[in-house]
Amino acid sequence: MTLAKSLHSFHIPVMGLAYTIDSPIRVAQFGISSVISIIDDDLMEKMNAFYSKKFDIPYQEISQKAQDYRAERITSYLNLVDSIVKDKFSKFKTELSESKLALDNFMATLPNKSTIKEGLSNLIDEGSALKENIKNYLETHLLAGDIDVNIMTKVDKDNFIKGEQLPVEFNDAHASLRGFAKSNLNSSVVLSAGMNPRLYSYFENFTDFFPDEEGKLKKKIILKVSDYRSAIIQGKFLAKKGLWVSEYRIESGLNCGGHAFATEGFLLGPILEEFKNKRAELIQDTHDVYVKGLIAKGLVVPKQALDLKLTVQGGVGTADEHEFLLENYQVDSVGWGSPFLLVPEATSVDKETRDLLANAQEKDLYLSGISPLGVPFNTIKGTTNEFFKQKRIDENKAGSSCPKKYLALSKEFGPEGICTASKKYQDVKLKELEAKKCEVSSSMYENAKAKITEKACLCVGLANASYLENDIKIKGQAQGVVICPGPNMAYFDKEVSLSKMMQHIYGNASVLSQKNRPNMFVKELKMYVDYLKNEINTISEELTTKQIKKWKAFKSNLFEGINYYENLFLTSISSDNTKIQKDLQLYKEELIAVTIPELEMV
Repeated sequence: MTLAKSLHSFHIPVMGLAYTIDSPIRVAQFGISSVISIIDDDLMEKMNAFYSKKFDIPYQEISQKAQDYRAERITSYLNLVDSIVKDKFSKFKTELSESKLALDNFMATLPNKSTIKEGLSNLIDEGSALKENIKNYLETHLLAGDIDVNIMTKVDKDNFIKGEQLPVEFNDAHASLRGFAKSNLNSSVVLSAGMNPRLYSYFENFTDFFPDEEGKLKKKIILKVSDYRSAIIQGKFLAKKGLWVSEYRIESGLNCGGHAFATEGFLLGPILEEFKNKRAELIQDTHDVYVKGLIAKGLVVPKQALDLKLTVQGGVGTADEHEFLLENYQVDSVGWGSPFLLVPEATSVDKETRDLLANAQEKDLYLSGISPLGVPFNTIKGTTNEFFKQKRIDENKAGSSCPKKYLALSKEFGPEGICTASKKYQDVKLKELEAKKCEVSSSMYENAKAKITEKACLCVGLANASYLENDIKIKGQAQGVVICPGPNMAYFDKEVSLSKMMQHIYGNASVLSQKNRPNMFVKELKMYVDYLKNEINTISEELTTKQIKKWKAFKSNLFEGINYYENLFLTSISSDNTKIQKDLQLYKEELIAVTIPELEMV
């Protein structure tokens, strides 16, 4: 099967709960694909009301009294987005056929090698029957961007009514999937944060994920992965059930926004190389399993393997890097996340937070422990959430009121779960710590206290920016805004237009002011070296043989990655090769100096 050719060679990945909640409404008419988080049904319900009013569309509130309110809210909002995008896309095509200025501006944002750009240029050169020819050409060739959705597989809390646990299909992620499955969208669900077998099995309940009589899928599955092994394991697990993974979205383990799932020292370049070399094998092996899965279900078996895309994201920031990823690793698209937080036309961010991002330096962006999931979380110093959280700590009222409970996943105090950022949880933990105060040093006590209280209410903090931007009233305890840019944010220092950012991606303009931005691969390498050093320096438990073995493997994998890059940038054509080689040597020496402790022999 031939891959459907997208208009652009980049996409906008999911960011937080709110930052891309309405991105398709903003950018899909220009052919840009983006991803909506469908964790927060409350946010989606409020955005449904907001956009229904804005576009004069009838709105029917779905209250929490409805039996399946979570899924119904998601379906309703996605259908609204779909309807608005289709209308805006139709009007945009009309505008392009009627306005030479609009057409010129649009063409300036397309990839230089775009066949559509070339076709439009030829029509303009011909000059005859311009309007009608262009209108017909646009109808035939132009595609709106995809309205994809994201489900973080770990966010699958059990739900209860009056102490009674509801069936598993009412778990948060399960209900989110049902909401997407029942929507009108012809798009993909991006599954992130690892494998959830129960959720993956739930896909079997929805026919849109299986091929139709022509072997086509109405709804597709995208897996966000950080290595090849994870991809093949998850892909085959789904294939056995007759479910095809249409795209593997490869993301840097550390050089990304939001939650960071570090690999065992495997770097992005070598990971991409493995995917490139094994792409045909991945398709064939998975297809063989897929066929058996479909036959077992008595379903239509496609005549040939379905499309499989490989895409990459995490830290890309220049046109050269973008082009290198496309050409050298033969990926189908490159994800640009954090830079779009400075594009008001594309993402939903309040003014105060956008200013904070624009002014951020390298030292302001850090890998934190604020996530209740217990996974390292990329964020920025100086957020309003940080201010309100510290204020409560100073007043001995640490913790959040926890109104949404999406991350109430700790079963430490009972089956209903509790969030580690909640006041209820932190009160207990701080009381336990206080009872042991005399048994530990003052520094250990303060470190333990900080570890308890640093957790932030992401459910509210990651949604508030959209409420603030759209002047939607925020109820309850003041949480401020949590935002989760990747380290790449440090090199983008001003708000820019959507057009200018697209031209930057394709090398026809630049929005970067700084000259000292490191190559994306070098930046990731530095982060991994720092990560290893921090792991060794902050160990708080008794050292084990297993831990030492893990660190040694981590260090060895980093050395292999550096060797790969040294060879890669000896042969590649890049003006930065000399600087990259110097940086690689610098971090190699830093890595050599990392001493892994040994167990003391008794």
